[in-house]
Amino acid sequence: MSGRQPAEGLRAELVVDLGTFRLDVRLTAAPGEVLALLGPNGAGKTTALRALAGLTPLTGGGLRLDGTELDGMPPETRPVGVVFQDYLLFPHLSALDNVAFGPRCQGLPKARARAEAAAWLERMGLAEHAAARPRRLSGGQAQRVALARALATRPRLLLLDEPLAALDARTRLEVRSQLRRQLAEFEAVAVLVTHDPLDAMVLADRLVVIEHGRAVQEGTPAEVARRPRTDYIAHLVGLNLYRGEADGRVVTLGGGPAITTADELTGPAFAAFPPDAVTLYRERPAGASARNLWHGRVVGLESRGDRIRVDVDGELPLAADLSTAATAELDLHPGAEAWATVKAAQVHAYPA
Repeated sequence: MSGRQPAEGLRAELVVDLGTFRLDVRLTAAPGEVLALLGPNGAGKTTALRALAGLTPLTGGGLRLDGTELDGMPPETRPVGVVFQDYLLFPHLSALDNVAFGPRCQGLPKARARAEAAAWLERMGLAEHAAARPRRLSGGQAQRVALARALATRPRLLLLDEPLAALDARTRLEVRSQLRRQLAEFEAVAVLVTHDPLDAMVLADRLVVIEHGRAVQEGTPAEVARRPRTDYIAHLVGLNLYRGEADGRVVTLGGGPAITTADELTGPAFAAFPPDAVTLYRERPAGASARNLWHGRVVGLESRGDRIRVDVDGELPLAADLSTAATAELDLHPGAEAWATVKAAQVHAYPA
């Protein structure tokens, strides 16, 4: 048996003070794992990525990669590859020489570095664009060149800062699929920073949601989507979310109504249900047996493909998704009275 120890992956405690803003998050990831940092603008995601890259110094905590302490190590000597949001390709170099730049900096002879760069471009489906300079590349092609440049240095930590943000919707779909394949083959740790929940759900093995400089939830994409713990996450995954006190199958909200759920709990709890579980009426339904029945007024309508998102304020503020036909038939408009019902079987509760 070999005495070689397995790679440890990433172990980071990132504490960064920037004026009135403080980042304080702990991150772990195993080799081969893709970790996504998800959160609203200003949450601290990019600060965390810059701290991992060594571009923003830590004011506390520490950073270890495969058992080696990186804190204090100059950025250029770290085994880290970065794909920035705007790619930052060298405009005067061809795609081939952009990719060869990293291996050259690591001491590889020019011919060998260019041969490795050519192999990476081939892998990315860009062999015919090797001689092209960045201005001749499409957004999707430039993104793949930037990824090839980062991977060509064989990093132990790959950092991706909103890698798909600059792409149009059609290109984004194609490049996201290709990026997923590349990350699946990557044997070291990858950290993806994004505010797009679809990018995070498709590309990552695990999510860390950051708000106001702190991690507020962590888990697999399925776990986070199924049991959101903040309004921000609930909005991203499309759930109505409430916090209250559970007693059996009833969650009573502070100063508000009670919600009957499918789950039996005791103590602080969240109750959640999807907008498409809501049925709206213009008048209180006669003989309604639904235990979840609330009165309110329509405050907004938004078209979402073949569905209409209806926001209702009142006893229980909520969002409902209705078909265009149902919305028209009910004559829903801002200010219209509405009664909302949700079957208890469609409301899930979990500990807060």
